[in-house]
Amino acid sequence: MKSTRRITTRFLFAACLAVSATLTQAGSFETGPAFRLAVAEATLPHDDVVGFYRANGFAPVWVGDTAEHAARRASLIRALSAAHLHGLPAENYDVNGLLSKLQTARTPRDLGAAEAALTKAYIRYARDVQTGVLRPSDIDDGLVRQVQKRSGSDLLSALLAGTDGAAIERLAPQSSQYRALLKHKLALQELMRHGGWGPTVPKGKYEPGASGAGVLKLRDRLVAMGFLKPTASPEYDSAMEAAVRAFQRAHGLEPDGVAGEGTIAEINRSPTDRLKAVMVAMERERWLPADRGQRHVLVNQADFSAKIVDDGNVTFETRAVIGKNTHDRRSPEFSDEMEHMVINPSWYVPRSIITKEYLPKLRANPNAVRHLEITDSRGRQVNRAAVDFNQFSARSFPFAMRQPPGQSNALGLVKFMFPNKYNIYLHDTPQKSLFAREVRAFSHGCIRLAQPFEFAYALLAPQEEDPKAFFHRILNTGKETKVDLEKPVPVHLIYRTAYIGPKGDVQYRRDVYGRDAKIWEALQKAGVALPDVQG
Repeated sequence: MKSTRRITTRFLFAACLAVSATLTQAGSFETGPAFRLAVAEATLPHDDVVGFYRANGFAPVWVGDTAEHAARRASLIRALSAAHLHGLPAENYDVNGLLSKLQTARTPRDLGAAEAALTKAYIRYARDVQTGVLRPSDIDDGLVRQVQKRSGSDLLSALLAGTDGAAIERLAPQSSQYRALLKHKLALQELMRHGGWGPTVPKGKYEPGASGAGVLKLRDRLVAMGFLKPTASPEYDSAMEAAVRAFQRAHGLEPDGVAGEGTIAEINRSPTDRLKAVMVAMERERWLPADRGQRHVLVNQADFSAKIVDDGNVTFETRAVIGKNTHDRRSPEFSDEMEHMVINPSWYVPRSIITKEYLPKLRANPNAVRHLEITDSRGRQVNRAAVDFNQFSARSFPFAMRQPPGQSNALGLVKFMFPNKYNIYLHDTPQKSLFAREVRAFSHGCIRLAQPFEFAYALLAPQEEDPKAFFHRILNTGKETKVDLEKPVPVHLIYRTAYIGPKGDVQYRRDVYGRDAKIWEALQKAGVALPDVQG
């Protein structure tokens, strides 16, 4: 299959270049009424594209007889022929159909139809490779990320700004993460052509000192995956223990050096499963804004981590707790800007929590949840003894609830705000024990940080000479205090089950919310297919 694809691609490029000869034989190229009418008819559903051509006097972008036109045609056909490398629905761009239109064009109307077909293929490909095949909100209600698709006229104008068609090659995300994922995708395909990682490991628990057939298969699998140097040892020795720890760290597992049920399940995952995760990660990378911010906060929900990234380098990292895996608590995915932090915060209880969790308790006992203040619409504290809570439904409950600042506050001692309609933010928590868990999905949707003070110091460092002293001076007052960030910091809440680490090492995580499975299903429905890697 590999050699067939190479021959086919070479043929397509040759056919594309042959179009120049067709145009030359047709004589001097002019855009007459027939050409203009064909372009207008074919692009009519796209008003901005028709407007682009009208503004440019219907000058051809693709089918002219100059070297620049030939370069654009070749660049487009090359990109469309390689669309499968990016995990895109290659059949949707109909390369053979485009070449046929070009090769059989004999009249101005034929050339106009070919021009329009190339433009539509270019715009579709450009949007797919630059900002994704899918619309996130169509897949899962937690995918609230807004993806801005460029207009057709903007894409065409950008193309004409160059003279060699190179703009097409730059359409794909230029982030180091995307390039690394693409490289790993190709490496996985090559691995699959040569049989993958070999036999799977029998279920069981393998630990230092063990031996037997299962240990041998575990050894061979770890060697094939690159975590263990080739060895003839039949035992679970110290080298194998170190290899298991390395594997566990690379897959978000507790690195205890024991290959138990969870570790074996991940070791036995097939290269095909990993390839799907990488292709989904590439689609997710296309959804992110090209400009993430010179300094930004990156929360990977699947990794249960929060990072501060400066100039592409992770300068701070901490464990995180994300929303519980239930319909109303999963943390959403979106980008925003952190504007301020609140030291010694109050917790203003979301109405959904009040009505679902606390109102039933108050009906049973007015003195329940005494750590929370009940306030009326004017902020005055309500005398619980004077209220019959049984008279209220979830819809008619007229009060708000607040937990004052303090060590036991649900938000801990600091929260980090990027105001958004989802009421999601980052914060401290008194429940420190949760950070020792391997899977950390326990919150109502907000992101809890294991090291919130250190996170605050890092955010304050650009604007305070001694950020630690500044922070604790306010903290020690016990008063709720808002501290603005002089320069807002972009925040990206993402969800990656496959990503490339800072040392170029591939990292995999479990699909705790099942979102990647939904994305893969949607990609398949859109025409994305796993590559044929049979030898």
